[in-house]
Amino acid sequence: MTLHKQEIIKALLDILPGEAVLFEEEDLHPYECDGLSAYRRLPMVVALPGTVEQVQQVLAFCSRNDVAVVARGAGTGLSGGALPHEEGVLLSLAKFNDILDVDAGARVARVQPGVRNLAISQAVDALGLYYAPDPSSQIACTIGGNVAENSGGVHCLKYGLTVHNIQQLKIVTIEGELLTIGNSGLDSAGYDLLALMTGSEGMLGVIVEVTVKLLPKPERAQVVLAAFDDVVKAGAAVGNIIAEGIIPAGLEMMDKLAIKAAEDFVHAGYPTDAEAILLCELDGTNKEVSEQILRVREILQESGASEIRTAKNEQERLIFWKGRKAAFPAVGRISPDYYCMDGTIPRKRLPEVLKNIADLSKKYDLPVANVFHAGDGNLHPLILYDANKPGELERTEEFGGKILELCVAVGGTITGEHGVGIEKINQMCVQFESAELTQFHAVKHAFDSKGLLNPGKAVPTLHRCAEFGAMHIHHGEMPFPDLERF
Repeated sequence: MTLHKQEIIKALLDILPGEAVLFEEEDLHPYECDGLSAYRRLPMVVALPGTVEQVQQVLAFCSRNDVAVVARGAGTGLSGGALPHEEGVLLSLAKFNDILDVDAGARVARVQPGVRNLAISQAVDALGLYYAPDPSSQIACTIGGNVAENSGGVHCLKYGLTVHNIQQLKIVTIEGELLTIGNSGLDSAGYDLLALMTGSEGMLGVIVEVTVKLLPKPERAQVVLAAFDDVVKAGAAVGNIIAEGIIPAGLEMMDKLAIKAAEDFVHAGYPTDAEAILLCELDGTNKEVSEQILRVREILQESGASEIRTAKNEQERLIFWKGRKAAFPAVGRISPDYYCMDGTIPRKRLPEVLKNIADLSKKYDLPVANVFHAGDGNLHPLILYDANKPGELERTEEFGGKILELCVAVGGTITGEHGVGIEKINQMCVQFESAELTQFHAVKHAFDSKGLLNPGKAVPTLHRCAEFGAMHIHHGEMPFPDLERF
């Protein structure tokens, strides 16, 4: 028997205090979308538990009564992963914002999922430690959401994504059971469920505690900024640096439109006449950084850089990075709307992919500001559009889909750190065959047999893929026929 809204609200009020259950329309609007604001939907009800036991009780109730649940962190995700279910419960983990324990000797910290990414590094700064993954939204995004999406950041090239920087999770299943995934050691017997849970986008369980790894702050970190008169040259320089055996802490790229927007916003001292810039950070001991800086400057010169600067001090290093981390909001100042894509490609294919994105930009008559985690091939093209113009959002989404299909065509993947959510669900049909999707559904069924956790996200049904494929065939689409396939 399906419960009515009032019955669900009454049951939640039996579990949670009155102020922790929101159901009036004006109280629901703050939860209608995540960072992908083109998609909006009001949840039936919002629950804000404050204890693990309350999370368990809410989920057990929803399981017994076949009520859908969407877990939400800070809502900074960019793929619609936290889009509410209009006939379900939006489970906010906002109250879980405590750092529970720091063990400096073991270099770990136990934190609740609502702790902000940057707050971890701030809390352990006096101990000479920090948490490496640093998404651009780190001032606001929460560690639970980082685990759900396997977030990266500008320093993931050397130090890895979230999956490489956590040691243990505590999750609550849809039935309300509390599980510990991973352990206090660096390895554990059995299947690697910690990796499975990381990047699972809230479809397998609700995270209530994370044990993160901490790193010692390097003796020295220094940034080289290189300007190029050709975006393809800048792309080639990325591969040249890595081919030399140098692994920078961060290697980021911005094109002319992104440079101009960031410079107007932050005043980082970027050369606004450049077609592209690279930011290459080296860290480690004084000796190794000095040696690598010299070699990187040589490589950049050989790669055709028109200007090369080395940050003179820590203040200049931080302002260089501030411009890059502010690129998304900066672009928001020059366009009514923008659509942020997230795909990953082999580094060696970067020059041709950039050219293809430029060609697509002309085809769809939509400007693109390119911001890349270039070192690991993670692209973030920002498509500029105006949602108030009829049909422009739909054209933008089609353009974005073509960029993701381009990534797959050259041997890459449709996401690097933003997740699939609802945004890229059609492109999952491009990247994976039906046998692979069937296995994904089998994993989902093992954790959530009723399909109540974040339904309709991340993994498409085979029927949906069949419809998507038929549509492509009907339109006679053979994207990127001139590309040499991976």
